[in-house]
Amino acid sequence: MITKEAVTFLEDLVANNNTDWMHANKKRYESFKKDYHNYIASVLAEMKALDKKLEPLEVKNCTFRINRDIRFSKDKSPYKTNIGVWMSQNRNSKNAPGYYIHFEKGNSFIAGGCWCPEPNELKQIRKEIAYFYEDLESIVNDNKFKSEFGTITRDENNTLKKAPKDFEPNHPAIEFLKLKSFTASEKLEDNLFLEADFSKIVAKKLIALKPFNDFLTRALETED
Repeated sequence: MITKEAVTFLEDLVANNNTDWMHANKKRYESFKKDYHNYIASVLAEMKALDKKLEPLEVKNCTFRINRDIRFSKDKSPYKTNIGVWMSQNRNSKNAPGYYIHFEKGNSFIAGGCWCPEPNELKQIRKEIAYFYEDLESIVNDNKFKSEFGTITRDENNTLKKAPKDFEPNHPAIEFLKLKSFTASEKLEDNLFLEADFSKIVAKKLIALKPFNDFLTRALETED
């Protein structure tokens, strides 16, 4: 669970997103960071019991820095005002499939899969889909997957208008092949994160993504 103190810290940070405030509240930030790490440890313990590929992960592998990268952003606020947790099946790979938990007041959700793979990785995933699309269809049509996540995320930023190069436009899996990211997500109520058994609840939800992640991992590990 996320502590009420951590939530209050984020609320105050939203209203005071500047370095002077952060320096003046250094002790509160240190306490927030401790709560953040305890929260990750709790979730990670539940997830490791369900997905053995997460066994090598430590808390430090699942954290995000609170500092924002503002080099190319119009928003120059220096700090993030959300809590993110990323659990990847391969901690040494930038785009390895994994599970994500996001707490942000009014915009909390869980997600997983492979977001914005590099061009060579995207090609590998598409080749796997082209040859084994029935496997993917079986995964996303599974009742557990559908009840939690509906389907794979599709939007105008994530989907090509035409068939990708080297793939037939009439391929049975063309709608999967047009995707540029392979993720699924589910919105959550903010209050759920404050529940004492949150880690068990969220792990039970996230594990529905394991077959999806396994398919994507298989694609990325397959040699040409």
